[in-house]
Amino acid sequence: MRAGLALGLGIGLLLAWLLAARRRRRAVREVLFFPSRPCCTEELLAEAEGRDGRPAPCPCPLPRSDCSLSRLLRRLLAARRSLELCLFAFSSPELGRAVCVLHRRGVRVRVVTDSQYMALRGSQIGVLRLLGIQVRHNQDVAFMHHKFAIVDKKLLITGSLNWTMEAIHSNQENVVIMEDTEYVQPFLDEFERIWEEYNPSNYTFFSKEND
Repeated sequence: MRAGLALGLGIGLLLAWLLAARRRRRAVREVLFFPSRPCCTEELLAEAEGRDGRPAPCPCPLPRSDCSLSRLLRRLLAARRSLELCLFAFSSPELGRAVCVLHRRGVRVRVVTDSQYMALRGSQIGVLRLLGIQVRHNQDVAFMHHKFAIVDKKLLITGSLNWTMEAIHSNQENVVIMEDTEYVQPFLDEFERIWEEYNPSNYTFFSKEND
């Protein structure tokens, strides 16, 4: 009797452990290198936008294989609650489109960027602002030179890559993607520090001497 109970308890514990292990998802650790191989991202973005029915096949001649850009897009589009972007330059239409998709889904998006580069032709910052996405920028002559993103406050995306077409398709760049609280938390703290520092209430567009 006791042996049967012990055996049943042991099997129950084993099943519970196996179930818990199955539910535990392996932490994300990924490295991407650029320039990205040419690949079509239209179907990926169209599906994310939730268009009715199955997205029509894209007629472009680019390969449908995976590439660094498509993998970066998938990590971004996985956001469900929040996205913090701290970017020196942002002109990639594909990445801009992905951020717009997230905003329309109800994901809270906040952007910190550089005041000089946000004004350049082709920048996605104006598009994001028109949608109502919160954007803050530096005011001094020094660059806001960070390049990182935080997805749902738990996934860090960082590296040398500026989110520009030239960097993605031409430059030798790198991106590290990780779920590791030890590294994610300092970036979150840095984002919040800059976010408060760049509060519009602190802007001084006119010298106080002219008041």
